Amino acid sequence: MKQPIATTSGQTIRRLAFTTEETAAALGITPITVWRLTQRGLLNPNRATRRPLYAVSEIERFLAEGKA
Repeated sequence: MKQPIATTSGQTIRRLAFTTEETAAALGITPITVWRLTQRGLLNPNRATRRPLYAVSEIERFLAEGKA
């Protein structure tokens, strides 16, 4: 999966994680489907913040396994 980048003060920063909505867009599914996959234990978000964030490595693992 190609990692999107953000530019801040002329520096390029790689995104390490996505919100539910961004994860859904990256996978071509709806946010509700991301939630359902999370409930089934197929996608594992990091809950260190107020809202769940899905690491790029977790999204890649999910795609590689192909168990949906």
